[in-house]
Amino acid sequence: MYDADTEFSPNPVLRDRLASRFRQVTDPAFVLTQPEELKPYECDGLSAYRHVPLIVVLPATIEEVQAILRICRDAEVPVIARGAGTGLSGGALPRADGVLLSLARFNKILDVDLANCRARVQPGVRNLAISEAAKPFGLYYAPDPSSQIACSIGGNVAENAGGVHCLKYGLTVHNLLALKVVTIDGELITIGGGGLDAPGYDLLALMTGSEGMLGVVVEVTVKLLPIPERAQVALAAFDDIEKAGQAVADVIAAGIVPAGLEMMDNPAIRAAEAFAHAGYPTDAAAILLCEVDGSNAEVSEDIQRVRELLLASGATEVRTAANDAERALFWAGRKAAFPAVGRISPDYYCMDGTIPRKHLAKVLKEIGRMADEYGLGVANVFHAGDGNLHPLILFDANKPGELEKAEEYGGRILELSVAVGGTITGEHGVGLEKVNQMCVQFPPETLQTFHAVKAVFDPEGLLNPGKAIPTLNRCAEFGAMRVHAGALPFPELERF
Repeated sequence: MYDADTEFSPNPVLRDRLASRFRQVTDPAFVLTQPEELKPYECDGLSAYRHVPLIVVLPATIEEVQAILRICRDAEVPVIARGAGTGLSGGALPRADGVLLSLARFNKILDVDLANCRARVQPGVRNLAISEAAKPFGLYYAPDPSSQIACSIGGNVAENAGGVHCLKYGLTVHNLLALKVVTIDGELITIGGGGLDAPGYDLLALMTGSEGMLGVVVEVTVKLLPIPERAQVALAAFDDIEKAGQAVADVIAAGIVPAGLEMMDNPAIRAAEAFAHAGYPTDAAAILLCEVDGSNAEVSEDIQRVRELLLASGATEVRTAANDAERALFWAGRKAAFPAVGRISPDYYCMDGTIPRKHLAKVLKEIGRMADEYGLGVANVFHAGDGNLHPLILFDANKPGELEKAEEYGGRILELSVAVGGTITGEHGVGLEKVNQMCVQFPPETLQTFHAVKAVFDPEGLLNPGKAIPTLNRCAEFGAMRVHAGALPFPELERF
């Protein structure tokens, strides 16, 4: 069995041998071995961690993927599947002793089935391209990550991506009907079907969010929804971040299920406004974007109720988008928040924890307190409706020790999320970034069960090794390190 915890180094003899075999089963021009060809694949969106892969191969057909995986299995070489590389948890981080399998050439929309409101697409298709293809028929694909103009649907499946409208319409897993997956043995299997449900074990949910550790997705069937007759968004400004957090709870408690309910704190507001010019009030401590959609009558009623609830919760100002152009502008600022923050800091570290909404205000206050403790800035951008936090920790990697401080601070935020009854991820996945925090969230018995499930699909441990599920040895080392540092299990919990 492949040992993901061992040290690894480049092996030019192995590279040449693999390249020769890959060129027999796919276009030789898409077997990359030169340093300048490999360098662009050294990381995904989490650029703090980098490894140049041993070799990169870009197949164009399912048969080629099957052949490549059989070669890797026979050679006992690890394989990391990669989509667009926009992931933020190091899930597509390559190994210097492994194959980077890019699905970038799988970029075709195979079928848009209007009668059954579904589409069959290849994994390299961009998220937004599905909605663009369906729009002439009055349909769209609901999950909309902020990176939707670039991220691929295969990567969305691997990480179970969400987006600003996931509160009402769900994550990727709620919008899938079927997957075609190639196992490490080169076997092509179909999971799910054309209907909304299928008999037997729910393998579709198991595969979604499995981060490329169980198989390589080569085709995706997604649900399409009718474009709502009308959508309208309200922008509410608050002079206190805790009031904004309480307003989120008040809206949900009133029985309203917004299509999107997003929150940004002042640093994020100022960065987004300077970048996107969305009309955000830069003096606000926090803003909420609350969108409702449906029929004209429903939206008219709900947007008025939302406005009243936000004002009653302490909003200093509530603006509703006057037209679709202004609505798009409000959302453009939110979706541009990550690159906007990149303009105000040399580096940032994006976290992804999820908490119960009732703890939102207090957790935000604690994140701010820890920022002072570490001497690092933080900008908060998140899906407030479902409690999915995205603190952006600002640091400068050129300053010795700052990256390590940012990582420790981020780990504390994730552990705080667990402490209040939440989880270490909402949509970015675990990847390499959060492996240690998996030791905090799950007991050894559960981690052993995870490994057992992986072994059913990948008994030799060749698919994306070292990601998502820590070994028990790693958890023991992490626990010993915490004890040595004098860390208590959840010191922050004492403040709740």
